[in-house]
Amino acid sequence: MTTVKSGAAGRIAGRILVVGGYGAVGATVAATLGAWFPGRVIPGGRDEAKARRIGGVRIDVTDLGGFRKTLDDVGDVAAVVLCVEPPDAGVTRMCLDRGIHVVDIGATRRLLDATEELDDLATEGQATALLSVGVAPGLTNLLAHRAHQAVDGAERLDLTLLFGTGERHGADALRWTIAALGEPVQARPWRTELPGYGTRTAYPFPFSDQFTLARTLGVPQVTTRLCLDSRPLTAALFALRRSGLLRMARRPGAGRVIADVCGRVHLGEDGFAVRVDARNGDRHAAYAVTGREQSRVTGLVAAHATRELLGGALPPGVHHIEQVSALSALPEVLTSHDVTFLRYEGRTGR
Repeated sequence: MTTVKSGAAGRIAGRILVVGGYGAVGATVAATLGAWFPGRVIPGGRDEAKARRIGGVRIDVTDLGGFRKTLDDVGDVAAVVLCVEPPDAGVTRMCLDRGIHVVDIGATRRLLDATEELDDLATEGQATALLSVGVAPGLTNLLAHRAHQAVDGAERLDLTLLFGTGERHGADALRWTIAALGEPVQARPWRTELPGYGTRTAYPFPFSDQFTLARTLGVPQVTTRLCLDSRPLTAALFALRRSGLLRMARRPGAGRVIADVCGRVHLGEDGFAVRVDARNGDRHAAYAVTGREQSRVTGLVAAHATRELLGGALPPGVHHIEQVSALSALPEVLTSHDVTFLRYEGRTGR
């Protein structure tokens, strides 16, 4: 793995455009950055009325021409924080070509791979793109890096996520999750102890972190698994996946309908837990993070990453969060935001 160390540049001036700035994640990003950089943060989104009400602008990542015009109209944009997923890497390419930094909370493997291919463009334009910025991917990557180092190079990484069904997630996040449930998987379920939740069974899920970490850390076997705080809902959801019924979520329009229905279900709480286990022979290390409101914490991770970027400490290029040494202490930093970080000493997963 190549770790990106701090550069020697000064602080970066200019405005910060938060795309999706009134959503579940973006609102936290905009508010947090607004407190650190007064007068520099501009929230934006497709709904012009919502954006205007919070002092923002209309911006649509599916309309490259309109996106270009917004950048021109806003002027002096230093960084764009993408809290919604564009259909392709065109928006990021446009920003990097203009020397505008990008922080992307996206979790779709296809888009992250396409953005990685823009590394030369970013370097030439003296711009930086930070990827895998959130809870998963994001904190999972940072914990994996730490556990990987603790065993002197992991042969296997197991990432386990628990999300609360009581949290009101954004529509885009729900649609992405439902669509991902329709994708085929090969790994087996995994039982492990999660701090605050006891022993849980988690099921393989195609989060991008497992594919990214195999490359950035050079670990031959990486698997991410998911469960919900409600055991019955977890069992029901993954039983539907086994039946093949959730494959229809990949059809145009079907995923939106299913996500809308799921968005009305709030049976559990709003907590979450992340645990990463690393193994190298008989050596084992595990780290965990727990907290409330996964969307809020995703926004906090993105805001802290953006502040580090605007501090001028990062060199140009495209980097995943675990490749940036300046962000390695984020799990500890987040403890001031009601997040618990620990080296987990409970039973290992199996």
